[in-house]
Amino acid sequence: MSAGDSATAYSFSGVLRRTGTVGVRDRVLVLPSVICSHVVADRIAAMVDGAVSAPHDHGCAQLGADNEQTRRTFLGLARNPNVAGVVVVGLGCEELQSDGVAAEMESSGVEVRELAIQGVGGTDACVESGASAAAELADGRGGRREPATLSDLTVGVVSSDLADSTVDQADPLAGKIVQNVVEAGGRAVVAGSERLVARPDAARERTASDAIPELEALFDRHRGAPAKVTRVAGRARGLPFADATAAWGGRRIDEVLAYGERASVDSGLAVVDAPSQFAEAATGLVTAGAQIVLHVTADGIPAGHPLAPVVKVSGDAKTVAALPDDVDLDANATSVDDALSRLLAVADGAPSAAEKHGLSEFAITRVGPSM
Repeated sequence: MSAGDSATAYSFSGVLRRTGTVGVRDRVLVLPSVICSHVVADRIAAMVDGAVSAPHDHGCAQLGADNEQTRRTFLGLARNPNVAGVVVVGLGCEELQSDGVAAEMESSGVEVRELAIQGVGGTDACVESGASAAAELADGRGGRREPATLSDLTVGVVSSDLADSTVDQADPLAGKIVQNVVEAGGRAVVAGSERLVARPDAARERTASDAIPELEALFDRHRGAPAKVTRVAGRARGLPFADATAAWGGRRIDEVLAYGERASVDSGLAVVDAPSQFAEAATGLVTAGAQIVLHVTADGIPAGHPLAPVVKVSGDAKTVAALPDDVDLDANATSVDDALSRLLAVADGAPSAAEKHGLSEFAITRVGPSM
């Protein structure tokens, strides 16, 4: 099938945003600007249909680059095409103030509301006011879906391990999905920067010349640091680069992104400086613009993400047999056409396995230690 055929044959209906991007979900994000307000954010989201929260342990006593990365991640989440609007919930005394975060979102064209627990009269008042703000945003959602194709998708990819079944079956299937999406004019954003760090010379050879400065900056950030995922990083050093990155579709790296940055490549592959741990990787992919995430997992990790549907891919026969309702794609028995059809069905609104079970995890990676 040619790239042009892929763009038209694989279609779905998506939510058209004012920016011209297409969402595959239509959610209101209730975002705590600090760990201290995450319980209030959870309570607000639970009261409003279509709202989700993103509890985390950041925003307080973070320093320098770590604080900046958290701020950048918040903005990236708000700009994801799956987000119809954001309610930022602060405490009032944190390092990363909710009003500043909301102002930056608003200047980027995000529909946003902001409130702080200390500023509205305490927990109960904040829950009440926050639920009202979230309901207002939810009621203002377009709701109408428009025809879209693979060219409208940014697919996130994270492969959490390098088990034999992953390298031999699951990663190649994910890679074929990436190839089809990019050839149709779409984008792929991938996590797993430890695979680049393990083979820097090979990574340079596979990276577009104008992205080399960002790749070198990634290497500088990781120089001398211990691997965050020993199982992946250790095995990656003993694998050819093509095998360690098979889930990336064998494509040239067109862009290298710091964690929290948004992909700007029109069509191609961008690497996010994110580890292969699922929750941290998924957040990095969503901030990069992914509307849907492919997660390759030999262990069958069942969790999803609050803002993007996650399609689980496994090549481990024992895992698939043990967790048939938690794995979306069995790499041993699924053709690339069937895999693309499943991906597009989820983009069209069908729940992924994690969504069916109401499972989600949210985490932001750290640059270094905080106070």
